Formats: sequence, structure tokens, C-alpha cells
Amino acid sequence: MPKKILNKNLIYFIVFLFLVSCSSVPKYPSNACKIFGEKYLWYKHAKKSSEIYGAPIHIILAFVNKESGFNRWAKPKRKKLFKVIPYKRPSSSFGYSQAIKGTWELYKKETNNSFALRSSFKDSVDFIGWYIDKSHKILKIPKNDVYRNYIAYHEGWKNYKNYKNNPKVIILAKKVKERASTYRKQLIMCQKKLDRKKYIIY
Repeated sequence: MPKKILNKNLIYFIVFLFLVSCSSVPKYPSNACKIFGEKYLWYKHAKKSSEIYGAPIHIILAFVNKESGFNRWAKPKRKKLFKVIPYKRPSSSFGYSQAIKGTWELYKKETNNSFALRSSFKDSVDFIGWYIDKSHKILKIPKNDVYRNYIAYHEGWKNYKNYKNNPKVIILAKKVKERASTYRKQLIMCQKKLDRKKYIIY
């Protein structure tokens, strides 16, 4: 009997360790250097997106932080009927970037990345870089303008011109701008070291 209990506890412990190891959320999400120190491949993916589309790494990372909190399975909270009964979600947003289905499909088509997943950090940061590049082309927003780029990201290209009617998005954009500024200052201290790091040991 004690042996069975021991085996069961061991199984629970192994499952717990597996779930913890699968967590996509970094331990220190407010520190860019610690994020990339813990998840070095994320730096490589964010840097590649930045090189392809010209979107600064600190802005890409700030978008992910605001949209999903680095949770690969993130979804909008369900609405509630009569404040009690769970109902539909307000949008099809999902994953690191919280991209909606329609825009994600456009991204996959334009980039020939038909197997892209919204739960993939690599694909998500590539999507954000692509979106910022599109905002630059469509709305003439400078790629280093965090505030306006986030508004375009949140509201969509068609609704961007009406953003002043939405006080909520203005507040969100200011917060993202502050976060991006913090990440930028942090990366100044560690980016050279990250660039020198060639090998990854797991």
C-alpha cells in the first residue's frame, strides 16, 4: 500500500514538473534582459523579425507583453449573460500576439508561412513585425513610433482614424509605450552579450 501511494505521488510530481517546464511565461516579464536570458531563442526570433521588417525588438516585445502577458494560450475572457452565465468571447484573438483569425490568415498568405501558429513565439513576433511594417506602408506610421503603432495594432488599419473616440486604447497605447521604453533601456545593457551568445545548451 505505501508503495502505491509513493508511485502515485511520484507521478503527480513528474506531471507537475512537466507542466511547469511547459509554461511559456518567463519568470521576470518586466525585464527584457532576463526574458531573453531565460529564453534565448526568443531573442533570436525577435531579432530576426526586427531585421526583416525593421520593427525594433523592444517594441515587438512590449506588444507581446501587453497582448498576452507571454501566455501562448491566451484568449479574451468570455462575456457573461446576466453577469453569471459564460457566453461568447468578444473576438477570435489567440496566442502570444492575440492576432485575430482574419488578420492571421492574411499574414500567412502574404508571407507564404502557411503552417504559422499563433501559439508559436517565433511566428507571433514575425507577425508583429509584419503588422508594424504594414502599418508603416498603409498609414505612414514610423516603425519606431510605439504609441501610434500600438493603436493601429489594437484598432486595425481601417479603424485607426477613429481611435480618438476610444479613450481605452489611448490609455493602453501609453502603457505599451512606457513598457517599450523600459525594454529599450534594458536591452542597451545586454544586447551585445546576447549577440555574442552563439550556442544554446539545454
